Amino acid sequence: MVQPRVAIALGDPAGIGLEVVLKALMDLTTEPPEQPSKITLVGSRALLEQACDRLVQAGCSHLPDLSTLDLLEVPLDSALMSQIAPGAESAASGEASFRFLQTAIAHTLAGEFDGIVTAPIAKSAWKAAGHVYPGQTELLAEQAGATRFGMMFVGRSPHTGWMLRALLATTHIPLRQVPDALSPDLMTRKLGLLIDSLRDDFGILQPRVAIAGLNPHSGEQGHLGREELEWLTPWIHQMRQQHPHLTLDGPIPPDTLWVRPGQAWFGSSRPVQTHDAYLALYHDQGLIPVKLMAFDCAVNTTIGLPFVRTSPDHGTAFDIAGRGIADASSMKAAIRLAISLSAQRLIFQNQS
Repeated sequence: MVQPRVAIALGDPAGIGLEVVLKALMDLTTEPPEQPSKITLVGSRALLEQACDRLVQAGCSHLPDLSTLDLLEVPLDSALMSQIAPGAESAASGEASFRFLQTAIAHTLAGEFDGIVTAPIAKSAWKAAGHVYPGQTELLAEQAGATRFGMMFVGRSPHTGWMLRALLATTHIPLRQVPDALSPDLMTRKLGLLIDSLRDDFGILQPRVAIAGLNPHSGEQGHLGREELEWLTPWIHQMRQQHPHLTLDGPIPPDTLWVRPGQAWFGSSRPVQTHDAYLALYHDQGLIPVKLMAFDCAVNTTIGLPFVRTSPDHGTAFDIAGRGIADASSMKAAIRLAISLSAQRLIFQNQS
């Protein structure tokens, strides 16, 4: 049986990253993943110890014994450490989180890990430390030499066990810019990434994929917008011809695209036919329904990298850092998914 090796980069130490990692690991000792794995934390033992002390003082007793955890130590000098405090975003906390992730990436590319789970960072803290990136995804892609990558959100329903997979064609851009950013070339790249991920990470060789329309009612034959008529529908026909193993449905009106996923997620009195993945055209079109369904258990998964990367679907939450009240559900889901996807990739590689 394959045993994937997963690194957890501890994120911004002034946020809730350390807390949710520790809580998630403790939960996983009582409810271990089906797949055996080796988990290594990438960060600072001193900061972990400080976080543990604060959580105990806050009344948290459900914490792991730090001596039992594998840790890849990232050296931080005393001057930097002295500037890091819970809830206080700073250049120091940004520098620490940047070094944690950079170290995790380097050791993964060296073959020591199969996947990385990233705790939350603050982009503004990275910028204050002199590291100007839109987010962790872009650093991961740059270091890995990946030019094709995407943001997919994955969640398994606690009600039915159904798995939701939603990929965004465009991500963090103003809504006004979305129609200009979308194109057949962009959609082809995103669909290719999605097909590869469904095969390599989930073992789905003949997937069913739903494509959202852009306009209300998918344009209603051009009366409510012409993008569907002019290029989106012809592009879908072309992709069906290029990928005969793929069932491609769309453009599906955005207001009805998520009805069946919602029924599959929460349960329905009648059988529901769903898709293996959903390709949304812009940020809120995909993430509003995903967060309505799976806010506590959705996982951000970067596809297109030479290794697995997952992240909880929340931020640093500086306002509650160190208080012991952070919910570790999404971090626990991110760790579980990283283990599962890493194992599937190892199996696929061994069979290839």
